Amino acid sequence: MKKTSLIARSFLALGFVAFGMAAQAANDLPGKGVTVQPLKSSLAEEAFQTLLVMRALEKLGYTVEPMKDLEPATEHLAIANGDATFMANHWSLLHADFYKNSGGDAKLSRTGVYSDGAVQGYLIDRKTAEQYNITNIAQLKDPAIAKLFDADGDGKADLTGCNPGWGCELAIENHLTAYKLRDTVTHKQGSYAALMADTIARFKQDKPILYYTWTPYWVSAVLRPGADVVWLQVPFSSSQEGQANTRLPNGKNYGFQANREQIVANKAFVEKNPAAGKLFEVMKLPIGDINAQNLRMSQGANTQQDVERHADGWIRVHQQLFDGWIAEARAAAR
Repeated sequence: MKKTSLIARSFLALGFVAFGMAAQAANDLPGKGVTVQPLKSSLAEEAFQTLLVMRALEKLGYTVEPMKDLEPATEHLAIANGDATFMANHWSLLHADFYKNSGGDAKLSRTGVYSDGAVQGYLIDRKTAEQYNITNIAQLKDPAIAKLFDADGDGKADLTGCNPGWGCELAIENHLTAYKLRDTVTHKQGSYAALMADTIARFKQDKPILYYTWTPYWVSAVLRPGADVVWLQVPFSSSQEGQANTRLPNGKNYGFQANREQIVANKAFVEKNPAAGKLFEVMKLPIGDINAQNLRMSQGANTQQDVERHADGWIRVHQQLFDGWIAEARAAAR
């Protein structure tokens, strides 16, 4: 009787140990059995920050599918409809209409700030700026000034602009109307990377250049603001939503509010997966790190294997920070 009781207690103890190990495994891998579909836009430079989120989700046990490319408006809609799980490149101001038109907070979740302090606007080469004392884009209303930036011989300034569907093209089109530049400036659109390659080639040929860009992006590491190029201010704030104040804290007005990058996810997914929801909230990536990785891509390290190596290397260098995100996510699932 005593021997039977001892055996029973032993089995019971083993059962508690096994249960405890299973519970610990569930706590460590709260995403086990759940599949995630990441999205990014056609912009190759968005892969790095998306991949960092994917690596963190994998660490939590989620099965993460390869990222798919869609343009921003469609990205938001696909996530809202549950056809995809998240995007790591939602610009809170630039994509505000996409977010709202896809169902807003009722269908989507955006908490925390993934990367902050992004600026965007118009720049020209420093040599031309100083020679003709150009500081404001409104000066391009003067046909003689605009003609300096004519690349195709039609007498109008050629502004390297924004891809259709990105959102920034709407702001540029609004500015052309608001600042009465339609008669003297042409908004050049197509493949931004190809257009910027032409713009940089013109700069290297010592020709005047006019272009739109944003940070974080590699362009400002090649054409350095203050050294190679200068920002143009705008005569007053104007946005397609109305008279939003675009003046920055430093007093400059480049025509765009300072922006921030957020992770947007399907709301139903976040509610069912608190670990992923917490991860999306706490992850933070310095703009300087995105710029540095994007520059490496522009210099030729731009294959999928290269970007994976960059992301894994970033995690190794910032292992303590990365592990902290994972710990917070696991704690939210308990």
